Amino acid sequence: MAKPGYGKRSAPDQRPRAPHDFSLLPVRERYVAGFVDHLPDGAAMSVKQLAKQLPLYGQQAISSALTALSVAGHLRRVRCAVGAGDETRWVFRTFWSRTAHDNEWWKTYLAAENTAQADSSAPNAPAPDIAPPPPWAPDEEPPPPVSEEPGTQQGPEPTPVPHQRAPAQAPDTQPAPPAPALRPPEAGPSPAYLALARLGHEDHRLPLSADDCQELEAQAAEWLARGVSVDYLITALTAGLPAQVDAPLGFVRRRLTLKMPPHLPTTPSASPGTPAPPHRILMECTDCGRPGQPEALPDGLCRPCRTTHRPDTDDAPIHPTEAAGIKARMTNLRGLLRTV
Repeated sequence: MAKPGYGKRSAPDQRPRAPHDFSLLPVRERYVAGFVDHLPDGAAMSVKQLAKQLPLYGQQAISSALTALSVAGHLRRVRCAVGAGDETRWVFRTFWSRTAHDNEWWKTYLAAENTAQADSSAPNAPAPDIAPPPPWAPDEEPPPPVSEEPGTQQGPEPTPVPHQRAPAQAPDTQPAPPAPALRPPEAGPSPAYLALARLGHEDHRLPLSADDCQELEAQAAEWLARGVSVDYLITALTAGLPAQVDAPLGFVRRRLTLKMPPHLPTTPSASPGTPAPPHRILMECTDCGRPGQPEALPDGLCRPCRTTHRPDTDDAPIHPTEAAGIKARMTNLRGLLRTV
């Protein structure tokens, strides 16, 4: 186990464990991923410590495997600021997800983590209902005082009442208009419907009929309502397809459910001068450790590492006998972890 505050952290939105987890990865990456997935939160995730626990591979091979798992969307290395003021220190964590996620998901998730840590690190933050105006608010526009004594309120308060009542007097007898349909016939297909219709053109393994698109339209519209683009939706549904898709409708429905993006973090209505929350989380390049913002490190790698990374000889196919030995060692490791 790592020191308190360091080590492995499990990311949300993970599917339950299954025998086929990591089955699409190469043997070495599958071996390392299976071990890391069974580690508890707070376990040491340094290359040196993992190499001690996995004697089948050395530190260089473990480092290459972690880089490949980062590119596959299973992990991100970050630095988290703990404390405030002079007591601030940086701890190193590895966020792990059994379910692979793309760069947009990790970016949104780490942004939410950054906002949560920035809020929790604020010392002695007052309650919202008694909080004083922020220091960036202009002094010439203080909030109007409110008197607690009855009968002492200011006069301008009842003046807008006639203007508020006037529009509400006309439609007394008219029935309420029906709720707008998801896709009005006169408005043409919705963006969600068009995105589903494009799947078969983007990849021939996902042909959907008009009825299929209409059936899945509500789920696809929920994705777009959460702030993702049509291109993001199509990429998420067509990425990493198996060699053959026997039931495109069921396959797309399952992906729409399991890969539903999270809601973007919402902030209270603030004035234009409100500063963004301070950066409490910095992602690290999984290969070289260079820190940066999530948008600058796609796949968890900095630009130099993305351009120089090449698969090495460890990715070559191994003999079936060696593969059987690796499987036996994985079974033994899982048994040891269950007893811990």
